[in-house]
Amino acid sequence: MIEKTPWLDRLTVLFLILGIAGLCFPLYYTFVAATLTLEQVSRVPMPMIPGNQFFHNAMIAMQKGDLGHKMFNSFLVALGITVGKISISMLSAFAMTYFNFPFRKLAFWMIFFTLMVPVEVRILPTYEVVSNVLSPINQILGWAHIQVNLNWSMLDSYSGLILPLVCSATATFLFRQFFLTVPDELCEAAKIDGLGPMQFFWHILLPLSRTNIAALTVIIFVFGWNQYLWPLLVTTKPEMQTAIIGIQGLIPKMDEMPEWHVAMAGSILVMLPPVLVVIFMQRWFVKGLIENEK
Repeated sequence: MIEKTPWLDRLTVLFLILGIAGLCFPLYYTFVAATLTLEQVSRVPMPMIPGNQFFHNAMIAMQKGDLGHKMFNSFLVALGITVGKISISMLSAFAMTYFNFPFRKLAFWMIFFTLMVPVEVRILPTYEVVSNVLSPINQILGWAHIQVNLNWSMLDSYSGLILPLVCSATATFLFRQFFLTVPDELCEAAKIDGLGPMQFFWHILLPLSRTNIAALTVIIFVFGWNQYLWPLLVTTKPEMQTAIIGIQGLIPKMDEMPEWHVAMAGSILVMLPPVLVVIFMQRWFVKGLIENEK
């Protein structure tokens, strides 16, 4: 039985509109500030009608913060993290679903338990490994009384920005749960047709997982693009910094002119790539969350 409650529907829509307005107002405020001049943005209260200075402010932000090169770095880092996470997660989920090996469930639960460990807890050990990748070998050589100091640092490099972030317990769990829904008869038919394990993975599982891959691509790309703490730790050279760190350089310092309109324009520019990814992949993103194609 469906009850007609028009007043409740209107109240629900009203709360929805208020919620959307509350979420969108900071974005609108940022956009308006990015279109004004320094004199206008310094007024109290600031005008709430957009101006015509956005492109001028954006050009200043690009030059002052070197956002073009930093956005390119962010794109490479986000793309590398996305490809790495999905590739490793799919292969690990495939191994734990279709192969019988000792301690298989223990391996899965060890991966799953890493979700309970905050990033901040792992940040210092990870930095130690990245700053000297060969430190374990140096320790082993030291125990053997061999005085050799091997040093290989991944600081200020794309590998240092990408590799520590490519493992994902969440993606592994999601792919494993999806692979468990694939009928066993499909695997048996593949064996009868002479397909090997990797052929079954490449020709059967990979096409079936395309909507899941699309959904995770959006989530992981935005995650990689918005990284701040890790790039801040492993990069000291300006040419290796990412766009999120570049915004920090646009924020007015104590003795500088408060060019908030330039900082807001830079924020809008840095915000555009992940927003465009979400918009263009919205249909695949929704399908990957609500559908299971078999």
